Amino acid sequence: MEPFRQIPRGAEVFFDHLAHFVPDMNAASAALEALGFVLTPFTEQQNRTPDGFVPAGTGNRCAMLASGYLEFLSHCTDTPLSRRLLAALDRYTGVHLLAMSVADAEAVRAHLDRAGFAPDEAVRLTRAIPLPDGGEAQGRFSVVRVPPEAMPEGRIQVLSHHTPDIVWQERWTAHPNRIVSLEAALVLVEDPTEAAQRFGRFLGREPAQLDARRLILQLDRGALVFTDDATRFGLPAATALPQIAAYALGSDDQAASVVRFIAGGAVRVDAATAREQDGGGALLALPPALGGHVSIGPPSRSPDWAR
Repeated sequence: MEPFRQIPRGAEVFFDHLAHFVPDMNAASAALEALGFVLTPFTEQQNRTPDGFVPAGTGNRCAMLASGYLEFLSHCTDTPLSRRLLAALDRYTGVHLLAMSVADAEAVRAHLDRAGFAPDEAVRLTRAIPLPDGGEAQGRFSVVRVPPEAMPEGRIQVLSHHTPDIVWQERWTAHPNRIVSLEAALVLVEDPTEAAQRFGRFLGREPAQLDARRLILQLDRGALVFTDDATRFGLPAATALPQIAAYALGSDDQAASVVRFIAGGAVRVDAATAREQDGGGALLALPPALGGHVSIGPPSRSPDWAR
């Protein structure tokens, strides 16, 4: 398998990571380890300001992948950002954040301003990351966020990585479950056309129609799919819209990954069994401590809901 490239170049846009908002980091960590993920240590996030570092209000653990990563966020201290996390958790436990990486976050911020998204100033986010030989370094990111009402589907943001070698350490990217990549996300919305077109303006890409009720926004790496039809692909009917309901992971051994996930507490969605046979990807409900659903298939192979 060819090595993945983590950092976009020029005007490329990558689906960099997503984040589960979880109420109990200890329970989430136990669930993830049972699923076969190697996790980064828990760290409290900080914002770099002219007056020094200030708490962001949230803390995370991550499952770093050979392509992209999964983040798990919980509340730490009271800040506007952590209050948004708690409000999101009142709706459901699961994925509430989609992050796209770009080469130049400031340039994308200017684009978002022109496009009417009223972006905040870029946040200089840092987190302490232990090094393999001892000590620690600061992982640094420039993150651009927009007001919640501009993108009601969740915390939708763009970022630039400044320290990828620190963030993607080899010891954290080899998982017993054989998961290697983040491929796509499925977003349930009331109006798929409106949402896809708005995300297209946000990211500078044109969505394409998959069928009467689904649109896809193809990025330079990864994709976002928008639909109002939860049950067609085996997902339960949504009780809260909008909702980031599922995502696709790539595995270098699909069968082994599915076995490990089920042994760790994930539950197969019966409607996906036949689709799995043609490489469409096994659809699994994740443990309640994490929330949400995941499709597992070969790397760079779209799940059935994205084709």
